[in-house]
Amino acid sequence: MKVRSGIEVSGQSDIGCLRKNNEDSFGYWEPEDEAEFRRKGRLAIVADGMGGYEGGQEASRLAVDAILKVYSEFGGDDPQQALIDGLQAAHEDIRQYGTTHPLLRGMGTTCTAIAVVGDGLYYVHVGDTRLYLIRDGHIIQVTRDHSYVGRLVEAGMISRQEAETHPQRNILTAAVGTNPELIMDSPGRPEPLRPRDVLLLCSDGLWGVVHDDEILAAVENHDPEGAGRELIELARQRGGPDNITVSILRLE
Repeated sequence: MKVRSGIEVSGQSDIGCLRKNNEDSFGYWEPEDEAEFRRKGRLAIVADGMGGYEGGQEASRLAVDAILKVYSEFGGDDPQQALIDGLQAAHEDIRQYGTTHPLLRGMGTTCTAIAVVGDGLYYVHVGDTRLYLIRDGHIIQVTRDHSYVGRLVEAGMISRQEAETHPQRNILTAAVGTNPELIMDSPGRPEPLRPRDVLLLCSDGLWGVVHDDEILAAVENHDPEGAGRELIELARQRGGPDNITVSILRLE
């Protein structure tokens, strides 16, 4: 994986302590051509599949592959549209795969994909994988969880702290590849980034057992590779009930 100067990148995934296979997938890409790099920047993706032993694994892999392919081949100048097209292609690929493999019908995946182009952050998001922005000693959850509990938090019916232990926190209200229509979050304009900002993508196997302040501390005390290792180890110490995936990008 070629990574140009100006950023530190780490992507890591662990099966956790209870699962028999890893249904998470992640990817990172940047173009080799300099002109294309100025146009497309850097792409990072985390997906958390669901749908049984093989279905979830296939769904998350298909999502990452489709977004990487569409984004890398996109001919226009709009990174946000490239992400949208990639996620739509992932949705269609997963639904098609489910049709031709009846035992896997109903499989799907959460997915968060980001593009860092110049000093702008673009993203698309479905489900409860998360994107965090860490800046000046603060951690902000950029994405919102497409989940039953996420709706309760948005409605002010429960607090974020209560949501972390809610018995129904794993019930999703949107996923890639499940329903005929894809519902995604896609901001209308890029988020401006600053030097030393850290972007962290993760599956719920991390944030479900590791708190935001602990994520912040790990990122502030280590480089991205060391922070990823510490966070995965912390999740495993707490029982590692799910697959754990984390992708960290630190702007220099």
